[in-house]
Amino acid sequence: MSRETEKERWRRNFADLLQELRVAQTGVQILFAFLLTLPFSNGFPDVTPFQKDVYVVALLAAAAATAMIISPVAFHRALFRLGRKPQLVRFAHRMATGGLAFMLIAMVSSVLLITDFILPRTVAFVLTAATGVWFLVFWVILPFATRMTDEDDGDEENEREEVNPPPR
Repeated sequence: MSRETEKERWRRNFADLLQELRVAQTGVQILFAFLLTLPFSNGFPDVTPFQKDVYVVALLAAAAATAMIISPVAFHRALFRLGRKPQLVRFAHRMATGGLAFMLIAMVSSVLLITDFILPRTVAFVLTAATGVWFLVFWVILPFATRMTDEDDGDEENEREEVNPPPR
């Protein structure tokens, strides 16, 4: 079995990260577009001040998520062909992580906005809390719990190489 070079590993890591960002980017752009059009719908003038505040939080969080998730593209353009793939991968990783955090806020705020509009506030809070926990389970708890296990799934050697590359 041939071992990949450090340069190949950075290229692979960047390609993997781009695939992840494509999925997140589509979701956050759809949510952002929905939030941008919401004030122009017929029922929006009837929202309460609380709902307007929740809307602003959701809108700004979606905007922040969009900016962070798309920012690796601009960073790549600035560093194109300068041989700085490791720096690009580290930056893109941080932006993807931050973008997902803001996306979580935007999603949960959007759920609160809609449920508070159509249901009693207590029910809206319960459903929103459940939604927040649901996202945290799948986006934070399960990934980190899996990371912490000692189970060997066959990729352990490759994963460790990514974090601690062998000396050259």
